[in-house]
Parts: sequence; C-alpha cells; structure tokens
Amino acid sequence: MIDVKDQFPIFEKKIKGKNLTYLDSANSSQKPKSVIDKMNEFYSYEFANVGRGIYQLASNASEKYEETRQELKKFINCKDDGEIIFTKNSTESLNLIAHCFGEKFINEGDEIISTELEHHANYVPWHFIRKKKNAVIKFIPVDDDGNLLIDKLPELITDKTKIIAVTHMSNVTGTIVDIKKIKEIADKHNIPVCVDGTQGAAHLKTDMQELGCDFYAFSAHKMYGPTGLGLLYVKYKWLESFDPFIGGGGMIDFVSKDDVAYAKGVWKFEAGTMPTAEVVALKESINFINQIGKQKICKYEDQLKDFALETLRKNNAVEFVGSPKEQGSVFSFNIKNIHSHDVSTIFDQEGVAVRGGHHCCQILHDRLNANSSVRVSFGVYNNKDDILVLDEAIKKCQKIFG
Repeated sequence: MIDVKDQFPIFEKKIKGKNLTYLDSANSSQKPKSVIDKMNEFYSYEFANVGRGIYQLASNASEKYEETRQELKKFINCKDDGEIIFTKNSTESLNLIAHCFGEKFINEGDEIISTELEHHANYVPWHFIRKKKNAVIKFIPVDDDGNLLIDKLPELITDKTKIIAVTHMSNVTGTIVDIKKIKEIADKHNIPVCVDGTQGAAHLKTDMQELGCDFYAFSAHKMYGPTGLGLLYVKYKWLESFDPFIGGGGMIDFVSKDDVAYAKGVWKFEAGTMPTAEVVALKESINFINQIGKQKICKYEDQLKDFALETLRKNNAVEFVGSPKEQGSVFSFNIKNIHSHDVSTIFDQEGVAVRGGHHCCQILHDRLNANSSVRVSFGVYNNKDDILVLDEAIKKCQKIFG
C-alpha cells in the first residue's frame, strides 16, 4: 500500500458531508502540497518573466524554467532536453504536430492512420488537416473488448500513408497500446508515429528510447502537476523541418520590416509569455513521482484496478464498456437502465467523484455500443476503501432507480 493521501490538502475537504472519494484522475489528478507550495513560493518571492530580462529575478526564473525541462528529459528518457516543447496542454501539443506536420508533409489524397480508441484531441486536429488538404483518415479497429487490432495496421498502410497517430492508453477502457509494435511496423515504411501520451505519461513506463516514437504529447495536470501546461516530445530531426505553430515574442531570432528569422530548436515553438510558475512547479510533481517510484505507482494502481473490477463484477447490473487484455488503471461501466449522468449525480451525494459521459471519445463509444459511460480512474492517493465506497454508491443508485 502507498499511503500519501495526507500530502494532498483537498482530502481534508468534505463533499456533502462525506469524505471525498476521488476517482477521476484520468480527467485531472489532484495536487500534492509540495506542488501547491512551489506555485505559491514562486509567485510570492521568485516571479519574473523568463527569457525577457537579464536582472537577477529574471535570470533565476529562466534557470528554474529550464531545470524543469532537464528533469523532463530524465523522466521520459529522451536524448536531449532540447526535444521538449512547453505548451498549454496535450491538446495544444497534438494540434501543434497536426498543424506543423500536416502543412509540410500532407497533400491531397495522402493518408493519416488513427485508431478507434482516440480521444478527440488526437482525432479532431487531424480532421482539420483532412478537410484542409483533402486527405484521408483510416482507423485501426478495436474488437468488442476494446483491444486494438494492431495486426490490421499493415493492410491499412499504402504509399500514401504519411503518419500514424495513436494513443498510448485509452482514457475510456484503459487499453494499453503496444507502441513499440506499431513503431516497428511503421519503420518498415519510414512512417513517423505520433503518440497521445496523456494517460500513458501518468500511469505507464514512459521511455522515449524504448518506445521509439517521433512525437509524444502529455499534460502536467494528469501527473500531479499544475493545469495550463502541456509537454511535447519531438524527435530532434523534426524540429528544424517544422515552421512555427504561432508567432510572437520569444520565438524569433530577428525581425525587420521585410523578413523574420525564427529561433532555433524548441524555442521556435514557445511564443509569448509562458506558464512560468506552472513549469517550475512541475519539477516538484516529478520529484513527488520519483520519490515514490514510477514503477511502484504503476503496480499499485494496477492492484487497485484489479480489486475494483473483481468487486464490481459481483454485481450483475454493472456492464463494463470494454474489457481489454492489457489495461491500465482506468475503466468505464454503466449500471443497467440508469444513465451515466444520473449515476454520477447520485455518486456525488456520497462524495464520490467520477466522470459520466463519452469522455471525449464518441467514436469509441459508438464502436462499443454505448451512448455514454461512468469512468473510474485511479491515482496514487486512492486505496481499497475508496473502491468499497464506490461499490456502496452503485448499490444506492440501484435502490433509487430500481
């Protein structure tokens, strides 16, 4: 058991007079006091804009900002901290790749391969490119249990295929995607791979040298860090071939009335005032994860997921949305004849926080014949007592709607 709940101030709060049972970490994780304190400390005593001044406060802020980039290099094991771009969230990171890659390398009739698992953030940006360039999107299918049928990938690839965009882990079914296998297939055709790592970075081993992907997008707020901060790994060879995503201060080398020259490397993509305090505080969330151990956290969350599935399967009214073979610490279900929004409303009366809806994954819900679902997701602060509270909340729903 990992006992860190007392490091999260929010669990001191009562919800409708009940202890908070937070089971929505796939949406956004709660923040430990160390991260909150660092935000407060930076704003109180260390704040200055980064890359804009040479006075001491600005220099110190810039140094702390870059220290987080260095910590991220180690956290995801990329070759250089100059392969990490700061954005405002995973959605912006994925839009950046779709825009920059699509503008340069996708033309009429070209093909993008996605999957039926994708969050809208790793589908809609590619749809924009499809519409603009008159391109084609193909989908790697899933089976009735939510397993991705990677063996179908080779038959989807043609000489028109320009990129493969896949999730690392489904935010609905918890399906873990074998990125290495996809990359091996892609490499035979010299096709780059873009990974939505929003769930993966928080709950799976995340090693860029092992995965081999070209792009990996993730968010600070899913991994015990601040909101408003996204991270994007870009394999170094792509950085100079991409034009900037947005323009402004900080991403230029020089500007004249006749021309503009852009900054080199990742700084070309960090225009304007960046979320400095959030970047600095992210280092504390990485430290928090590292102190416990990423592998230990993953194992613990898997144990909680297994216990929850075992507990809920005893109830015949619980209908799971997918049941993949390789599953992270996320799953979704419905209670027979009760809408997910009604379920989440009743849960809230018991202090249980879950998400009800399609979780920005309508294609997957359509494929698995579910209009919506109730999603349960775990963080390091959860324990078996939370699952027992969840089980009782389900039974209360049955009594009310029975």
